[in-house]
Amino acid sequence: MSISGDGPGFSKAKSRLGRYLTGAAVLMLSYAVVYQWAVGFFAGVDVSFLQATHVVVETFTTTGYGEQTRFWVDYPPLLALSILMQLTGVTTVFLTLPLFLVPLVEDALRTAPPASSDQTDHVIICTFTPRGDALVDELDAMDVEYVILESDRDLAEELYGQGYEVIHGDPESVEALESANAAEALAIVADDDDETNASIILAAKQAAPTSRVVSLIENPRVAEYHRYAGADQVVSPRRLLGESLAGKATTSVSSALGDAIEIGEDFEVAELLVQRGSPVEGETIAESGIARLTGVNVIGAWFSGKFVSPPAPDDVIDEHTILLVVGREKRLEELRALTLSSARRFRRGSIIVAGYGEVGSTAAETLASSGVPHLVVDKVDKAGVDVVGDITDPQTLAEANVTEARGVLLALDDDTTAVFATLVSERVSEETEVIARANETESIAKLYRAGADYVLALSTVAGRMLASTVLDEEVIAPQSQIEIVRTQAPRMVGKTLAEADVRAKTNCTIIAIERGDELITDVGPDLRVRSDDDLIVAGLDQDIYRFNDRYS
Repeated sequence: MSISGDGPGFSKAKSRLGRYLTGAAVLMLSYAVVYQWAVGFFAGVDVSFLQATHVVVETFTTTGYGEQTRFWVDYPPLLALSILMQLTGVTTVFLTLPLFLVPLVEDALRTAPPASSDQTDHVIICTFTPRGDALVDELDAMDVEYVILESDRDLAEELYGQGYEVIHGDPESVEALESANAAEALAIVADDDDETNASIILAAKQAAPTSRVVSLIENPRVAEYHRYAGADQVVSPRRLLGESLAGKATTSVSSALGDAIEIGEDFEVAELLVQRGSPVEGETIAESGIARLTGVNVIGAWFSGKFVSPPAPDDVIDEHTILLVVGREKRLEELRALTLSSARRFRRGSIIVAGYGEVGSTAAETLASSGVPHLVVDKVDKAGVDVVGDITDPQTLAEANVTEARGVLLALDDDTTAVFATLVSERVSEETEVIARANETESIAKLYRAGADYVLALSTVAGRMLASTVLDEEVIAPQSQIEIVRTQAPRMVGKTLAEADVRAKTNCTIIAIERGDELITDVGPDLRVRSDDDLIVAGLDQDIYRFNDRYS
């Protein structure tokens, strides 16, 4: 990459400093004229303009006054002039100058981000968002080069200082995309608002007609326009997130595994929320007898939002535990029944959907198509909203009859509001389950601590969907809290699973192996990996990265 020279911010700072210095010089010269006249008029002494200027400079910079002070003692007007010059000098030199000089120094010391890239087979991300950050993590894990094209100079400099590959430029500009070497890019990702993305797509297709362009949209109704503009693929994570949250809210009150992830025929992975009052609540993993009673394998668990894989036999299952299990569909349904509270299972109330944006409306549509009664709460009175009010207000919750509700699905676009809404909901109706959307991964832990039963982050879903689209990586369930991928592991070929020691080294779990047309679900320690095997691997994002780095 080539580093750009002085940017516009640096030039502006120099211009401001130049105007300041010119103004200060005019001010001092004006005082010199006044001083020369005042000494002659009041003291009757002729001083040269150069001597007068010298006195003014000494006064402004508080370095001293020399022999000229003898003229002032008996003449109050000259003393008053001296006081005025001192006050003006202190203000000009010591108070005002830093306002112009400091920005110039900061700009001079600031490391400018590159203005171009010579990378090839890379992914260009236009611009930087939490979704793009999740994509960067995926790309890093797969050893795929990337560059972020960011129009905000301050943000570009901040990202560059943090170690991101970034260049400063307008992603809607053909020239900027050419500077990012778009013609040699593996893909160009448009990740801004829907209207800006359309402009980015047009510029990308002009700069690099053969490069793949992927657009991330918030409103699914604009998808056809983005395709018309030239996007090769359009990704809509908000709809997937809404569908997933609705599926989780539905299965939390049913023994059906509608949201289970199908790996093969009659073999699935599921996340099971343990409810208060269920048969396994309050027991340890060993005491619950899950494996003995149902034959299901518990490969992980969330305890108050913290993922553990595998859970220890003495880990206690409480009302906020989410079990990650794998097994045959019938067995999973048997275990599902053990995680449900009989009091919650037979509740007749609706599921309250809070927030009627794209995620909330999709969730409501999904619930309606499943025949699940629901009620929509939003601050704005519009079609589809049943209760107009603030979900963080106990009165609004009371109007929505939260104490009789099956659950509350928070589809809010602000994480701080979602956290507070969770606290209020738990306080008003402790028995009502809370399924929450987070916009950023950093908010997930807060929502769990506030009492949410299940949380899924939009940025995680978007990042996985983008990675799957850009890299052709088969992410089986981008809408899950954990990542499940189908991949090959060349460095494991010829080794048994015990020899590879995957779980200890990566915290991932191999849940199945596809060998030709056969799906092997009995993945014991003596199973040896072959060169043509496809491994189905489950784990947190960072654990999947570690697995790929070690075994791919």
